[in-house]
Amino acid sequence: MTDRTQTARLSHDAVTHHGSGLNRPESVHVLANGRLLVSHRGRGISRIAMDGAVTTLGPAQAQAGGHELIPNGIAPQADGSTLIANIGEGGGIWRLSPEGALAPHLEVVEGIALAAANFVMTDARGRNWITVSTTRLPRFDAYTDKVADGLIILQDETGARILADDICFSNECRLTPDGAGLVISETFSRRITRFDLTPDGLANRHTIAQFGRGDFPDGIRYDSAGNLWITCIVSNRLWRLSPDGTLCLILADTDDALVERVETALAEGRMGREHFYDCGTSRLGNIASIAFSADERRAYLGSLCGTSILSIPLHAINGDSA
Repeated sequence: MTDRTQTARLSHDAVTHHGSGLNRPESVHVLANGRLLVSHRGRGISRIAMDGAVTTLGPAQAQAGGHELIPNGIAPQADGSTLIANIGEGGGIWRLSPEGALAPHLEVVEGIALAAANFVMTDARGRNWITVSTTRLPRFDAYTDKVADGLIILQDETGARILADDICFSNECRLTPDGAGLVISETFSRRITRFDLTPDGLANRHTIAQFGRGDFPDGIRYDSAGNLWITCIVSNRLWRLSPDGTLCLILADTDDALVERVETALAEGRMGREHFYDCGTSRLGNIASIAFSADERRAYLGSLCGTSILSIPLHAINGDSA
């Protein structure tokens, strides 16, 4: 269980803003040229140049499955297109071409509609790892630790198949650094779960990090040292999980009154969308994803409510002033 008495290694004073005018920049990636690729509600993606200039790509008032496109996780592709996990009511995984055309990529797997597609990741072998938070409609009915119907899907050269269908609100997933396992955020059970990868799918499920009051794990990513970085919405905390299982609080800007409102709503079974789009007094905007610069001296944070991408200097954590 996380120790909420820890003092964060960085304060909000260390935060820098990149870009402006973004709309729900939930997912952030650092491209090879150093520019940022970010999800953009109602359009598709935004690109942030080194000087902060923003270019948005995608149809105006984009529709997916007859509803507004709400990009959550995004995955840049080698051909310049972008896969988009649409967490809007239309669901599904969509492909945005380099010219800005939107087309369905994957909407149904084994007869199940991908109604609340949360995340998509393309690995070095070209396989797509997809999560669906819940099969319930609306997805807000699964804002509880009493529902565990989230999916993990693998799409490879043989097609798409469901590897797990009992995740408590599936969020981001990542392959472990050695490629032998998969970790996933189970947001409403407040834990990071690890599976071993086998020829038959997933095995040896176990918890590698358990969070407590206010912490709802969302975006996760490994660094080159094997540390898993975890963003938590509501609490607006960023944690680092070391390979030996130690959790270190890196950044926090928590509104205790907001945490109290959310925890009360959760306990009473009335938590809804409004609780994730209320930041209270926090200036981090409900941080929901993380990416690193090529030299890993800086981390970039996406959010549910921000209008820019945030970044923090990682070298400062180790006392490196260079």
